[in-house]
Amino acid sequence: RLCLQSLWDFVTAKEPLIKSPFFPVLFSFSAYMAFCLPYIALDFLSTRLPNLRKYKIQPQNYPTLGMMVPCIIQSAYHHVVLIFPVTFLHWYWRPMNLPVIAPELPEVLLEVGVCLLLFDFEYFLWHLLHHKVPWLYKTFHKVHHKHVSTFALTTQYSSVWELLSLGFFAAINPVLLECHPLTEMIFFLANIWLSVEDHSGYDLPWSTHRLVPFGLYGGAPHHDLHHLKFKSNYAPYFTHWDKLFGTFTES
Repeated sequence: RLCLQSLWDFVTAKEPLIKSPFFPVLFSFSAYMAFCLPYIALDFLSTRLPNLRKYKIQPQNYPTLGMMVPCIIQSAYHHVVLIFPVTFLHWYWRPMNLPVIAPELPEVLLEVGVCLLLFDFEYFLWHLLHHKVPWLYKTFHKVHHKHVSTFALTTQYSSVWELLSLGFFAAINPVLLECHPLTEMIFFLANIWLSVEDHSGYDLPWSTHRLVPFGLYGGAPHHDLHHLKFKSNYAPYFTHWDKLFGTFTES
């Protein structure tokens, strides 16, 4: 608790900003762009450096600046026009309470893990449904599949319905578990990072799926294959639901 208390004291020192209706949008967009930047740099560098190119999952396909800019514009537009009104209403009806005491580390790790598992299950069902029902796919999900070879900025390149529904899943799980605000922030950061890594198009030596044993976590190769083949690997992170439903394909 001591190390987390220092972190929480640092956060609560910015209480006016944290309690501002603008904070959720600034937090989400800033974290998203910060996590995308290393992969954007990698996209430009690996075209010139063979030692980096070997980590590209589809080395024949590289995003251009003309492909990246519309993704950034759309994400910024969605955050300002769609996410901000929703978070403003949430701020108005349910003001954030910042407790003095930080949570304990085991509690944070457990609740973040449970939130990720819940989100993975919710996304799997949502994703499977939107692929199996042609109207749902054409109306809502097809936008996200514009790019067969994914890159980091395609993570949030999606329809309004997809963005809001998946954002709802991410937001509701910490509420259901009654998580501490610090745990909630850590979960949001972990969720954004893992989503960006999934769409990065790179299989790096330190990628998450290499750190989780027994093939329990699919990672970027798992999700890249979904964008390439369309009919398998519907879970965003873990592999157990695809294996249970027979929709798992080895990358």
